[in-house]
Amino acid sequence: MELENDTRISEFLLLGFSEEPELEPFLFGLFLSMYLVTILGKLLIILAVSSDSHLHTPMYFFLANLSFVDICFTCTTVPKMLVNIQTERKVITYESCIMQMYFFILFIVLDNFLLTVMAYDCFVAICHPLHYTVTMNPQICGLLVLVSWIMSVLHSLLQTLMVLQLSFCTEVEIPHFFCEICQVIQLACSDTFLNNMVMYFATILLGGGPIAEILYSYFKIVCSILRISSAQGNYKAFSTCASHLSVVSLFFCTSLGVYLNSAAPQSSHASAVASVMYTVVSPMLNPFIYSLRNRDIKRALNVFFKGKALKGHFLRSTSDCRLNA
Repeated sequence: MELENDTRISEFLLLGFSEEPELEPFLFGLFLSMYLVTILGKLLIILAVSSDSHLHTPMYFFLANLSFVDICFTCTTVPKMLVNIQTERKVITYESCIMQMYFFILFIVLDNFLLTVMAYDCFVAICHPLHYTVTMNPQICGLLVLVSWIMSVLHSLLQTLMVLQLSFCTEVEIPHFFCEICQVIQLACSDTFLNNMVMYFATILLGGGPIAEILYSYFKIVCSILRISSAQGNYKAFSTCASHLSVVSLFFCTSLGVYLNSAAPQSSHASAVASVMYTVVSPMLNPFIYSLRNRDIKRALNVFFKGKALKGHFLRSTSDCRLNA
């Protein structure tokens, strides 16, 4: 069938993971469960940080922001995927695809920056503890988050505007479960050289730069930990940042692997599977990694829910007394 060039294409077709209908109920249940666990876990972290004054520190401030961004990040792709699986209609309009691409790039880059800022926070806390309160004061923390948002918005806007300049064929199938930019660019009928150069340059700059900073931070952290004489001090210092290092490793290894290998057309299915790792699995595991290894988070949640239970018991007791009176 001959493909016609049409810059005003109305919709794309998201092929998803499998064309076998018998697998769709399993996939729907799996991803719905993972989505709900992710949202609940992130909300619990935000609740713990906001309700406990002891957690109003730079580390937990960044963690709460990361949790909020992860919620937005997950909501950008997973709900549409669940709707497509349930309705067996895999169509997404051109406008919706562009919007999904914009917010996906925005939140993944913002995730990237926040993980880098959290690595720097660990570095200052362990390597320069005497200067920590001055270096990571509330104004600096707020400025770091604000700059991260501004850079993410501008980068996402640039990438999206460049995609809008492309022309597409009338028959377009995206071998993915959402409108990932590298997959969309491959479907364009017009020249994509500039788009690819900008995408790869941004991947190296916005991915390689933060990774270099994170590796440097953890190299200095390990050197500082090795100089601590007591075993208890070693454990406390390492446990402070071990959770963050686990999250960083999972996120960067999968996301960078997808974008650096996107030029290979035979890797479309592998790219979709790898994308699940950093769009669904990584955000889902983050709350478990942080809460299971963090006594402060668990303590804050215990205090919050116990306080709610005691308050509810007190209100019921007061109501019973009034009725008896």
